Amino acid sequence: MECVSKITYIDIANYIKIDATNDVELEKELKMYLKVAKNFISNYTGIPETSKEEDAETLDSYSDFIIVVLILCQDMYDNRTMYVDGKSINKVVQTILDMHVRVNIG
Repeated sequence: MECVSKITYIDIANYIKIDATNDVELEKELKMYLKVAKNFISNYTGIPETSKEEDAETLDSYSDFIIVVLILCQDMYDNRTMYVDGKSINKVVQTILDMHVRVNIG
């Protein structure tokens, strides 16, 4: 996987070290975690997940977001939660996200 948009539920399963083969419920769960993780990163940083403009900044612009997605999905799987608690966020995740926060001045 070379960018966030290429991450699949299989990548998440491999990272977590679980077998998601032929398990429809686990596939749905991991896909939901993936969606939540991308949404969290986008909302935290202000960087959109996708854009219609070819050269626009998106989550795919930064390869370090790949590990953030994986860590967030693992945390949601380990704790069986569909949200990310901003008070107890992983320090690696927070450090990477803080490097990319976009401030709206207006």
